[in-house]
This record gives sequence, C-alpha cells and structure tokens, in this order.
Amino acid sequence: MITDCHVHIQPFELLLNPPSLELMRKQQPQFEQVLEYTRSPKAFLKHMDRVGLDRAVLINAAAPEVTGYPSGLNAMAANYAKEDPKRLISCGSLHPRHSANVMADIEEIVRLGLRLIKIHPPHQLFYPNEYLSGMKELELLYRTAENNGIPVMFHTGTSIFPGARNKYADPIYVDDVAVDFPQLKIVLAHGGRPLWMETAFFLVRRHANVYMDISSIPPVSLLQYFPRLAEIAHKTMFGSDWPGPGVRDLKEALDSFRELPLSEAVKEQILGATALTMWPD
Repeated sequence: MITDCHVHIQPFELLLNPPSLELMRKQQPQFEQVLEYTRSPKAFLKHMDRVGLDRAVLINAAAPEVTGYPSGLNAMAANYAKEDPKRLISCGSLHPRHSANVMADIEEIVRLGLRLIKIHPPHQLFYPNEYLSGMKELELLYRTAENNGIPVMFHTGTSIFPGARNKYADPIYVDDVAVDFPQLKIVLAHGGRPLWMETAFFLVRRHANVYMDISSIPPVSLLQYFPRLAEIAHKTMFGSDWPGPGVRDLKEALDSFRELPLSEAVKEQILGATALTMWPD
C-alpha cells in the first residue's frame, strides 16, 4: 500500500503572508490545479489514482508569523478526510502562542479523530523542547498525543519561506522529546536536510520511538544524504512534500524514488510498510 506521508493539502487561499503565497505560485506551475485539489477531496482522490498513490497524509501547520496560517485548521482537515478516511489521513496543528484555550484545542484534535499532529519549529518560531523552559502547553500536547496514540511530526531541516528562522529546525532538540515521551511516535520530517542529516540518522537509530520521512529530498541526492538508508528503512517513510517549493509533480517524485539503487524490499518498506506501522488502517 503506497503511502505519501507528507502532502500539503491545505487551504492555500488562507496563506495570509503575501511573500509566502507568491513563493508557492512561483514554485508550483500547476498551482491553480492544486487549489482545486485543496477544495475538493474527490478531485484529489482521482489524482491519487492517476499517480498510483493509495494513501496520503495531509499536512498542515498553524504558523501565523511566517506563512500567515491561523489556528483553526483542524476542523477543515477532519472534514476533508471524511471523503475517504482510509486513504486520506488527517493532520492537526496547534500553536501554543496563538491559542485562546490550549486545552480545548488539544481536546479538539482528539475529538476530531485527527491522526497526526504537525509541529513546524522554523515557522512557529519555538524549539520542540521549549516545554523545558516554560512552554508547558507543549508538554500537554505531547502527553495527550502519547496517551491517545497520535504521532507527532516535526519539521526538521531548513525552510526557504520568508521569515522562517532556521535555528529552530535542528532535529537535536527533538532528542529531549523522545526521552521524555518514550511512547510517543515521532516523525522527523525531511530528515534534517540539508544540514542535519547525520543528526536525524542518529536520532532514528537511538530512539525506538523516532522515525523520519524523506519528503522534499531530491531522490537523486537521497543516498548521498543517507548512504546507510537501508539500515533504517523500517523506520523511514516516503513523503513528497508536494506541492511545496521544489516538488513540482507527485508522480515524478514517486517514479524517481523507485529508480534508486535500493533493493525492492527496502523500497517497499519505505513506500508503504513503515507507514502501515504508524497508521495501520
């Protein structure tokens, strides 16, 4: 079952930061088609059929300072996935500084049945471990996710969006989260590329609860970034980051990965089997 664990199906018309919206339009030549997919789950499911994709994890993140995305995306994400909950895996988001009632927002994520929580440190402008220095809302979020079996994905690696602060993107700060919440399934999005791949590889190997995805890494560079990728295939998931900057075509991303000099068993593990351990149905 082929799963793309990192697809940005989110309301791009709510990108309130004009430079961020312009970046998306400039980098994605099929932007108008993408907008149709974000509005119509039926249209996106047909697109998934065309490219040979069984399941997609629909990523979003509230980041008012950088992209302009407000809080309140969770109900939209849950409603979109209702079209086919087995194929469309919904993702929730929370920004502690922009929540009027953090506990209510956390409870909403659980009540809506969202199946992933995305934390985007370089866009949300805090470190993943800031619960150790006063941001107790993060501790509440991680503990609730851990208790309810909801994985948490962290953006790791640089961002080119205007206003992003890349000091927050080093995956080493997730090490504390993995230690303090050992039953929480953690996904390092983008494998720390292009600066912190060794750190991401170390964390995946060190912690039983840490996984990574390979989204937004050009397949041609993947084995340069992770020459020992086969060793962690059981904890690695395919992701495209489509239609994000630099990822123009979903089928092309899939086909390029399949052309890599990896064993078929490793490819099958990364393309789907690992994701089935994260989201079994």
